[in-house]
Amino acid sequence: MKVLVLNCGSSSIKYKLFDMDHKEVIAQGGIEKIGLKGSFLKLTLPDGGKKILEKDIPEHTVGVEFILNTLISPEYGAIKSLDEINAVGHRMVHGGEKFSESVLLTQEVLDAFTACNDLAPLHNPANLKGVNAISAILPDVPQIGVFDTAFHQTMPDYAYLYAVPYELYKKYGVRRYGFHGTSHRYVSKRVCEFLGVQPERIITCHIGNGGSISAIKDGKCMDTSMGLTPLEGLMMGTRSGDIDAGAVTFIMEKEGLDANGVSNLLNKKSGVMGIFGESSDMRDLENAVAAGNPRAILAEKMYFYRIKKYVGAYAAALGGVDIIVFTGGVGENQCNCRSEVCEGLEFMGVKVDLEKNKVRGEEAVISTDDSKVKVVVIPTDEELMIASDTMAILNK
Repeated sequence: MKVLVLNCGSSSIKYKLFDMDHKEVIAQGGIEKIGLKGSFLKLTLPDGGKKILEKDIPEHTVGVEFILNTLISPEYGAIKSLDEINAVGHRMVHGGEKFSESVLLTQEVLDAFTACNDLAPLHNPANLKGVNAISAILPDVPQIGVFDTAFHQTMPDYAYLYAVPYELYKKYGVRRYGFHGTSHRYVSKRVCEFLGVQPERIITCHIGNGGSISAIKDGKCMDTSMGLTPLEGLMMGTRSGDIDAGAVTFIMEKEGLDANGVSNLLNKKSGVMGIFGESSDMRDLENAVAAGNPRAILAEKMYFYRIKKYVGAYAAALGGVDIIVFTGGVGENQCNCRSEVCEGLEFMGVKVDLEKNKVRGEEAVISTDDSKVKVVVIPTDEELMIASDTMAILNK
């Protein structure tokens, strides 16, 4: 059984082709700059090397067709025929309150998904383009939607509601939805398998250019840091995270910004980029900290502090914590992020072994043997989760 997983953004398409009989990736890559000059497909070769194939890709259907043709090409192909693709699983960003689990994509489901476009105007239409492209090229292949927001649908109302007039929730669905749900679900499940334990009180930290934290009890999400949109919560690469709404209206008045202007400010010019001022990349920030750049040092302190604060808050919300998981590009690879976040949490029973913490991108327990709380690194695999959900739905 071969499952193609697609993650379509506004100007990009990432893909992985899985042989699910062996749960292995047999092809992967991504298209960038769709609709722009210099568009290309970057794929991973069998020996781990990379190959860039340049092509004019004006829109998503052409991009999907390019990916499919590459998968069966004599030079770079992983399969002989498109008939070998048994199903396609899609990352779908915002399912609102309509979807609490992955589903077979019927016209009824797609209509309900389209109705959520106001909640994710950049992401949802792009996701839909990928679905439509597959429908046009491979009309008989079943397609499955896996929603970023679905895992968080178990949050209780007192956790997901905002303290604004209730009518705004009823009229427009204004509430906390959360994102990175597929990642939080994968690592919270995988860490239990890795440690050989039943689901307990787990705090999952998905830390990357975008970041979010979830409080999970008995396998169910009880709270998460992102909100109606991915802007709320942690300080991120270019997103501000939590900010006083009064500060937002103050800035709007002082700077003469409209809604689009303030959205651009908070989503694209803030976070690490806003404080450091030179880059939103954590590797650049780390190098600047090492060089003694004071703005970089400030940005890093703010970044780590916000994570620590949420971990403490969610430990309180869960009535304690048994496992803390780090994942995402920064969480998996940046040792000092993990050690700085955990420093000072000894009162909660958290003790990190600095030697064990010297890991990058691999599953590992990094807490001391006598730590009451297990601190674990689990690399995320959202694509495998999507492929697994696709298989599960097809086998029902």
